[in-house]
Amino acid sequence: MMDFPAANHSRTPCVPWAAYSGRCPAGSQGPVRHPLPDLEHLSLGSPPAADLGCCLDQSHVFNQGFQSSIKTAAAPFSNTLQPVQNGPRFPCEGHLPADSPAPPLWAPRQPDTQPYVGYGQNPASPAATLPQQLPPWPFPPPLPPPPLHCKANEEGAGTLRVGNNTAVPLETPNADSSSLKSRYGLDPATLPSVVKVLADDRAKWGGKVFVSEPLSDPPPMATTSCVIEDRGNASPDAIRSTSYYLPCEGQTALLSRLPLGAVVTPLAKQHAGEPLPVCQDNECVTGCVWCGALMCPSMEWHDCGQRFYCPFCGKVSEVPWQHYQPTRGPQGVRVDKDIRPELSRGSYEIVSSQKAEPAALLLAVDVSASALRGGHLEFAVQQILLLLKSLTSQDGDTWLDVRVGVMTYDSQVHLYDLHPTLTRPHMLVITETDDLQLPVREGLLVPLRDCLHSVESVLQHLPLFSPDCEDCSGLPVELPVKVGLTILQGLGCPGKLLVFHAAPLFQLEHSSSFSGFFGSSKPKSIFQLSEGSVSLAKECVAQGCGIHVFLLSHQEVGGAWPGHIPYLTGGALHTYAFLQGEMDRKRFITDLRNSVEMTAAFKADLRIFVSKDLRVSGCYGLFIPGPNPRQVAMATVDQFTTLAVELAHTRALDESRAVAIQTVLSYSTQTGQRRTRVHTVTLRCSRHLQDTFQHYQAQTLLTFYCKKMYCAALERPLQELREELQKDVTEALAAYRKHCSSASVSTGQLVLPQCLQALPVYINSLRKSEVLLPGLRTSVPQRLQQRCQVLAMDVRSTSTHFYPQLLPLPLSAHSLDSFQPEDTLRCCATSLEPTGLYLVHAPLALLLWVGSRIPACTLVELFNSSCFQALPSGEMSLPVLDNPLSAAVGSLISRLNSQRPSACKLQVVKQGDDCEEAVWRHLVEDKSPNGGASYADFLYHLHVNSVRLLQ
Repeated sequence: MMDFPAANHSRTPCVPWAAYSGRCPAGSQGPVRHPLPDLEHLSLGSPPAADLGCCLDQSHVFNQGFQSSIKTAAAPFSNTLQPVQNGPRFPCEGHLPADSPAPPLWAPRQPDTQPYVGYGQNPASPAATLPQQLPPWPFPPPLPPPPLHCKANEEGAGTLRVGNNTAVPLETPNADSSSLKSRYGLDPATLPSVVKVLADDRAKWGGKVFVSEPLSDPPPMATTSCVIEDRGNASPDAIRSTSYYLPCEGQTALLSRLPLGAVVTPLAKQHAGEPLPVCQDNECVTGCVWCGALMCPSMEWHDCGQRFYCPFCGKVSEVPWQHYQPTRGPQGVRVDKDIRPELSRGSYEIVSSQKAEPAALLLAVDVSASALRGGHLEFAVQQILLLLKSLTSQDGDTWLDVRVGVMTYDSQVHLYDLHPTLTRPHMLVITETDDLQLPVREGLLVPLRDCLHSVESVLQHLPLFSPDCEDCSGLPVELPVKVGLTILQGLGCPGKLLVFHAAPLFQLEHSSSFSGFFGSSKPKSIFQLSEGSVSLAKECVAQGCGIHVFLLSHQEVGGAWPGHIPYLTGGALHTYAFLQGEMDRKRFITDLRNSVEMTAAFKADLRIFVSKDLRVSGCYGLFIPGPNPRQVAMATVDQFTTLAVELAHTRALDESRAVAIQTVLSYSTQTGQRRTRVHTVTLRCSRHLQDTFQHYQAQTLLTFYCKKMYCAALERPLQELREELQKDVTEALAAYRKHCSSASVSTGQLVLPQCLQALPVYINSLRKSEVLLPGLRTSVPQRLQQRCQVLAMDVRSTSTHFYPQLLPLPLSAHSLDSFQPEDTLRCCATSLEPTGLYLVHAPLALLLWVGSRIPACTLVELFNSSCFQALPSGEMSLPVLDNPLSAAVGSLISRLNSQRPSACKLQVVKQGDDCEEAVWRHLVEDKSPNGGASYADFLYHLHVNSVRLLQ
């Protein structure tokens, strides 16, 4: 699935559970029994017709009460539950979400025939088989949860077990701290900690060498810095699989309830000391002639090297005589394997002898009356000139040869002939923008070395421009995009178009399709793309034109959101408040330089190959889909562009053969050189479900789920997506408990795979994100932009976005020696001390929380103020002071900002301020201000519901 819905992409539909009834699909046969044997005297009946249709077959409502003593999942924590007499009617709409007022009393059933096992106070009973067919029957409403009473002498009661770790008792909360803990009595300190998981991985791999070879173990986490040595498998920075043991059977994969797939960053940045091997196309061994897959270590050689077997299509290809070399040894390894990267490396690049048109840089500046009155146009023009001059002073002639063009627009479009033979630039005015016709072509794009003075002359006179009319209704951003695209099409070259827009946003009047989300009354259509935006973005993709829009006077009230086209073309949307503040000006300078200087691939075509017994069932990311999910076309690709690929079985895998995944990115460089970058990973497969669970990666699963759900938000209700996330994790825990955990595990213990300790908190953070569960203070444009920004993130940035780094800063120069930036704290309010200073770092936010009882010496050294009350809060820059503490904190902030694709403003938050909500939003283990459940409550629901599935 891509950013724009496509009908031909297969996707597992989100089917609501059959209203706690345990019903299986129609047509399945089997014995009829109650899913919860402890329940008696249930009054059966059919729901009224008005209540039908909201679940799998029909929704069920509670008609009558029940009279019995109930032993349910809450039993380990309480003695009894009081029955409900004649309870009110409650429609059952599938799985009760974790952020609901009370946990579900009844175990919702996925319509499936897989066996599960269950939950209670005593040790686990033998596995109970899920009933294959049940008649419709009503269910009582959910009851409020009883208070926890964990007894130390009860075996297994009130304990928590993670993987192979020792069971941890769940303590009853103290009276003075109960408000900070779970409402169900769980102590958050005893729950699996993401901070500990990350710290353990850094201790294991930090600064060490990970050898990436075929059939290797899972790599280090994306947040761990280590050296990757490519010995036949691509770097995990380029491809990460959700699991490094794929199940052989499709039914086994469905039983795990977790997705099979990979997260791909095709143009991932190569670390220092790890150069990507390059070979010429005429020297590279030819790949498969049947399916088009390129040569990789997964190919198997036969007949002394004359033929090779392709794992992607299962056919044998002949080796051309020019590339023939014999094989040696029982494994059939070619004698030239070590000197050919396509035979020995998981990642390599092929340089084509064919040449393409070099990329161009086109600048479009708004010179309307509102832009000229704002006063910010002069600063923007100065920074553009400084950037162009710095490009000409860099070593090499890469930037000197780049072709540059300038145009301005208000109600009309003004093109500039920059031909070096002219004494001064000529302005060409275009009044008819519906049917664009270029008056000239040669002088519109000129090499920077030949037109720098002409460009400087044009830009310097822009603040003195006289607009044709006093516009008040605004200008459409699509206008400069259409004109810039026409210029690139006329000259037949790709490029980057930088639009500097200052007028109020405006939609094209003649196209009703540009109404976007403002013209829709359906809640799920808030993220829908307008037909006009998609059509224009498709033209940009075909031409290889990446759009970067800089809104110099951003106003969220009224107008259309202009970010769809930039993000769909590999660009971005940058917003500023009139460039008046120092923070906005610094951010504009950084964003402008990154947009121009960041290495990009133009007219990119990504092809995905998988082993012949698998297929690509979906692809998710910021791009427009083609007819085949295995092939994706993108206008521009940078080092952060990341996609998620979903895999499905077509037939059973052969356990004796490995599973191969290959991505092939064909693109043009800025200088017009055609290149092809190849990444291949080879994974194991197994018939045992436990192998699959033990080799999952939580951060990769989070990135996969994020891209899939954020793409599905275009066409599906958000509540449905949140329920699907909870359902998937619940069923995965139930499957692991049933098929992979020890029989001696008590039902009062939570059982998690060792590698998935962080998955519940990650998924809960995703469920209550501002995109899927918005708060009252989050505007529609903010949600639209955040969705696109997160969709473009790689695994490292995604995991940090949904679980930010909470860094305790030193309070004096004496504590700098023991300060370690990697020593992060858990994202909860209990981690914040009034006497401390904390930095909250996420890809889209940078917050400095100042405690109310912070030492006065720290305030002086860091803020040059000794009074906490006089300390300013909000967006600001820390003063540069001559002391070690100020230098250390400033250096840390600069280093964190350098890791971002775009600059971020620092926001200082004092304890007790109204803006403190910005910090609470990032404390993802607590209940969110927008109503999202806390980590402890969500984990409680996962455990209760997963075990009830097995009863």
